[in-house]
Amino acid sequence: MTGIYIHVPFCKQACSYCNFHFSTSLRLKDDMVEAIIREIHLRAPNWPWQAVDTIYFGGGTPSLLSGLELSRIYDALSMYFDLSNVKESTLEANPDDLTPEKLKSLADSPINRLSIGIQSFIERDLQYMNRAHTSEEAHKCIEDAYKMGFDQLTVDLIYGVPGLTSAEWEDNLNNLFQYDIPHLSCYALTVEPKTALHHQIKTGKSDPPDEALVADQFQTLQTMSEHNGYEHYEISNFAKDKQYARHNTSYWFGKPYLGLGPSAHSYDGQHRQWNVANNPKYIKSMQSRQLAIETEYLSDADRYNEMVLCRMRTMWGMNKADLEGLSEVFSKHFLQEVKPYIDNEKVIESADGYQLSRAGKLLADKITSDLFYID
Repeated sequence: MTGIYIHVPFCKQACSYCNFHFSTSLRLKDDMVEAIIREIHLRAPNWPWQAVDTIYFGGGTPSLLSGLELSRIYDALSMYFDLSNVKESTLEANPDDLTPEKLKSLADSPINRLSIGIQSFIERDLQYMNRAHTSEEAHKCIEDAYKMGFDQLTVDLIYGVPGLTSAEWEDNLNNLFQYDIPHLSCYALTVEPKTALHHQIKTGKSDPPDEALVADQFQTLQTMSEHNGYEHYEISNFAKDKQYARHNTSYWFGKPYLGLGPSAHSYDGQHRQWNVANNPKYIKSMQSRQLAIETEYLSDADRYNEMVLCRMRTMWGMNKADLEGLSEVFSKHFLQEVKPYIDNEKVIESADGYQLSRAGKLLADKITSDLFYID
């Protein structure tokens, strides 16, 4: 089985914190859809896995695509891939796009899961992040999605926003919990280079995130999500009744996936590839039937480090059976480096493997980097 990711690089406006590849001009949208379809025709025949279990439209803002455009992409995929076992077909969407008419169009398409970028129910935060929707639209789109029959929903929230108090963060979570959303993704506000937020902080127009408050809000998130029946199965992801995000979980377990569209990444177990992150160049390359792709061969150390990075973010952690299957140099290194974290209860050793403790999740980046093997 393989997953397919399609990158749709367009947004109505630029969120202040976002460093993903996108354009706020929709001038090339028609050409981009044609280019993605051309890439399917070019790459699919040579992709080793034909049976697909997940499809994910990310971006950018894929909800800017029409139902017809989505159908054309699906039709192209179905020419080469077996889509009969697709359990999860996700579309990232902004609340302001999810009108009743749009939801009806999506309900009539193969999309069966919506990933809604709420980010906050507080108007001040939405304006700070330069989001295109309002708090009212955030509430209404969830209600309308349920009415239209979408029961596979995931919602994004952001904590650590300057000015967001602990009480307001709790209100944000309670606003979400009232809808009994099956899946929740929560991210700390990250200041990425070359973003509007980075410039605002650098020039003193905005305060940077308060690290202590970020940690406090993360702990609040853990406590409140648990009390509301969510399983904290990955650092930023929470699910009810084992409704894990299938597509993203496949990333964490190192399964192969094909990435289509500008800047999209692919992985086949040995190589990582990525498309050019430039819309005109990508379109031109597809028009000339030439792939604009860079390829990196992953060494044994690279694959070990990626396994550590991805697995230790999850509740399943580093499996002992997988660890034993690695070269002795890597398994010995892991056991040596993980011991201090077991001793100070940041990592739990279970019968099956090694998982971050609740306290360890606050130090996930440091712990995983310490477990890396550096030549």
